[in-house]
Amino acid sequence: MRLQTFSAPYKMFKRYSNYAGGTCDALVISWPKGIKARGEIRNQYHHSTDIVPTILDICGLEMPKTFNNIPQYPLSGVSMKYSFDAKPDAPTQKHIQYYTMLGTRAIWKDGWKAVAVHVPLTGKSNFDKDEWELYNVDVDRAESNNLAKKNPEKLKELKAAWFEEADKNLVLPLDDRSPMELLSTERPSQEKPKTRYIYYPGTVAVPEGVAVNVRGRSYKIVGDVDIKSGASGVVFAHGSRFGGHSLFIKDNKLYYVYNFLGIQPEQTFVSSATLTPGKHALGFEFVRESTGKNGEQIGTGHLYIDGKEVAKGPMKTQPGKFTLSGDGLCVGFDSGDAVSHQYKSPGTFKGGEILGVGVDISEQSYEDLNKEALRIMKSE
Repeated sequence: MRLQTFSAPYKMFKRYSNYAGGTCDALVISWPKGIKARGEIRNQYHHSTDIVPTILDICGLEMPKTFNNIPQYPLSGVSMKYSFDAKPDAPTQKHIQYYTMLGTRAIWKDGWKAVAVHVPLTGKSNFDKDEWELYNVDVDRAESNNLAKKNPEKLKELKAAWFEEADKNLVLPLDDRSPMELLSTERPSQEKPKTRYIYYPGTVAVPEGVAVNVRGRSYKIVGDVDIKSGASGVVFAHGSRFGGHSLFIKDNKLYYVYNFLGIQPEQTFVSSATLTPGKHALGFEFVRESTGKNGEQIGTGHLYIDGKEVAKGPMKTQPGKFTLSGDGLCVGFDSGDAVSHQYKSPGTFKGGEILGVGVDISEQSYEDLNKEALRIMKSE
């Protein structure tokens, strides 16, 4: 496997927090005025949690105990500043570090490391059935010699230390939800729930966590667009090539594409007639009718120009989020990976002006939303 080849000589790869193949990286530090050494290697054990303490130490600052009268959680790392002038193999000043991700666990303590072998994302937990391994990484950095049976007392000590660190750093309870459970769980938000969202051009992509949620429901999209001759590009886009939807103009025609999990062919709706110069309400409506066996929503898609249906067809929408990170909701362009292969990112809108795009998830009819869009354009 290519990922494991890149991680050699360490075991496994990035989603495994228990083995070095998923966690070990080189760190390059450059500070010409503060580090005399040039091009030298330091082998002291450290972790990403040590970066902020190092910066504070260099600047002669202390981590504030409160900020705006709010108590701050203490930093868990230690400064690496001492290593700048240390010998390459001098002892580290860090003594303990826990790891956890998707149920996989590990703890490093004074050159020893205990790891819990766990199958992640099963939804079954079974953490009490995990097999723990033990390595002396001071002499076995590749974690190839499991000493769990030869040194059970050391393993017992490290397992207890992991739970102590996990409790101290608010890791517990352990989470073993399935991918669908994780991706479909809504994050807390300070914004009150609403059924209509208005977005404008000239802004950065809106992260999916705070953008309108169209999953599992009917929805309507209307863009107020003043088209000049030869207009083209993205009016609205949300997601990426791995899943998302996009309303755009190409070859003087209106397109809507719903990219279901990146599966080809894309679900495409396109107007038969060409768009004429002037102000238009360009929109799409998905009417949910049923739920499929895998949680997908099944229904009918309708493409509109000024309230007139110009394309219609069966359609399905994915139950999970469009992206894990990045590739948010955009107006006038498509950030990151393009939702549709029918245009190249960023697909910037040209040849006109987008006044705004509304997305509605209420039970209100598309006709009512379209009338409001036309009323807004007349007032501009």
